[in-house]
Amino acid sequence: MAYQGIFKKKKITVMGLGLLGRGVGDAKFLAEQGAELIVTDLKDEQALAESLAELAPYKDITYRLGGHDLADFKERDFILKAAGVPLNSPYIAEARKNGIPVKMSASWFAEIARIPLVGVTGTRGKSTTTHLIYEIMKASGMDVLLGGNVQGVSTLAFLPRVTDESIALMELDSWQCQGFGEAKLSPNISVFTTFMPDHLNYYRNMDAYLEDKAQIFLHQKPEDTLIAGEEVTALLKEKYGRMIVSHLITASASKFPKGWTLSIPGAHNKLNAQCAIEAARVLGIDEEIIKRAVENFTSVPGRLEFVRELRGVRIYNDTTATTPEATIAALEALDPEGKKNIILIAGGTDKGLDISKLPRAIEAHAKEVFYLSGTGTARLPGVSRTYDAIAPALKGAIATAAKGDILLFSPAFTSFGMFKNEFDRGRQFTELLETL
Repeated sequence: MAYQGIFKKKKITVMGLGLLGRGVGDAKFLAEQGAELIVTDLKDEQALAESLAELAPYKDITYRLGGHDLADFKERDFILKAAGVPLNSPYIAEARKNGIPVKMSASWFAEIARIPLVGVTGTRGKSTTTHLIYEIMKASGMDVLLGGNVQGVSTLAFLPRVTDESIALMELDSWQCQGFGEAKLSPNISVFTTFMPDHLNYYRNMDAYLEDKAQIFLHQKPEDTLIAGEEVTALLKEKYGRMIVSHLITASASKFPKGWTLSIPGAHNKLNAQCAIEAARVLGIDEEIIKRAVENFTSVPGRLEFVRELRGVRIYNDTTATTPEATIAALEALDPEGKKNIILIAGGTDKGLDISKLPRAIEAHAKEVFYLSGTGTARLPGVSRTYDAIAPALKGAIATAAKGDILLFSPAFTSFGMFKNEFDRGRQFTELLETL
């Protein structure tokens, strides 16, 4: 596949390097293709030290850190925008004023590669569903390229690996779906797991959030497929109706095949699994292969992940629970009978979500709670003590837990302030556990 000419000697501004590895991978790939790169980020050199160290071998990259410069959005061939950069950014407006195409890694790959694509979005469940589909596809022998919202993976850098047999599988957050909307593309098979309040520190309202998510299916063709969770299906029909031209399949936890087993707990994970099963069936994968892959699937790191058992206490890392709904789902999944045997570590930074149901769920399922400090924690009623680091919170939780209890790290809020990101938060938790 000829793609090199798209980048060679092209002036490209990479807007948003970040610390998750995706921006670094994009920059590496573009530098290797001979692009003339400017990398710009609001974070300064000290905050981006890890990412900059990985790019040290590439001597021709120009950096603009600690802020952006309008000059870097003029007289360029492309802008590569990171997820989370708002479309109403004055710098993006400058690029558009100057007729410069604005791209995103996942959708730009899709534009160039033109291979079959499975895309998965949803407020919750998209990571588990994506990775379960990946395991099924691998088990069937498919040449699958897993990208999108995957830590450390540049989707654009998959271009050299594309063959006539390749099929792409992407986890897509709302911003990456936004990129597909910009490109007027949607995956051939789109999966929309759930829709709940989130990212309201970015979006002006829920309709704007849904509009970005909806790009995963709004550009599908009649021969394409949309798989949606039961609650999402009703919402999409109400909001988009005749704009849905693809074949619509509704997935629900109740449809999970009788006689099949699932090791990841909770009704929400049965919904995730059923979404994956429906996608695999559309791909034409043998039912026995699907069953075996589903039953062998354990978890995605940081998503209700069983880490270890310590003195009869089962310990779970659910660091990616950045919303109250995610933590409520974890509590209900691990304590379906209301035994109240959960020791919970929660808390973090607020992002403007409704937290009213969280205290009731904690009261119903948690025996004891150890709160990390943060603006989100401060909104919870009755919190008298907080911790400024995981270590003392974990120490207290372990000391409190008795044999038969469950220790659950499920923050319900974002990681901003105390941690680099939710993955850093989860890494600190699991590393501390290794010392016990």
